[in-house]
Order: sequence, then structure tokens, then C-alpha cells
Amino acid sequence: MSVRQQVLVLYLNNSALDSEVVGWSVYDGTGSTSPTTGDSDEPPYKSGVHALEDGWRLFQAAQLIPPYPGHEYDVSFLKHEFFFEKLIDTRAG
Repeated sequence: MSVRQQVLVLYLNNSALDSEVVGWSVYDGTGSTSPTTGDSDEPPYKSGVHALEDGWRLFQAAQLIPPYPGHEYDVSFLKHEFFFEKLIDTRAG
């Protein structure tokens, strides 16, 4: 098989795709990077829109679930999670 997947997970400041990236992970299934996850101090993109402009395909966004009454200010997981992918032909040089 010559097509491999790269996955980019961006956590945004809010639910808008053009909002600021506050967290991220990168997984490279091509085997061309080691380790396969990103470990930089700077996000790979400023926003989800910037990732789209660079050829990443959005395939999942977190559901927008309102907080329960009385829990509007609770700290928890990062809610605004977006998954992107690129399919890379590993035969291309």
C-alpha cells in the first residue's frame, strides 16, 4: 500500500474554525518522521482555516454541547477539537 495518512488534531480557542489554536497533536503514518507526534512549542497553524489552506482535510469537529446550569465556569477537557487529515502517496519522491 502506497498511500498513508497524516492526522492533525487542533484544539481551538472556540468553535469557529478561524479561531486561535491553543493545543495540537500531529500523527504521521507515513513513517517519514520520528517520533510520529508533534513536539514543537509553536502550533503548526494559527487556526483551522490555515490548515485547510495548506491542504489538510477536515473530517471531524467536536459537538457543541452547552454546559449544565451552574457549571459554566468548570475547567475540563479542551472542547473545540478538530481532526484533519492528509493522504500522502509514499511512492512520490
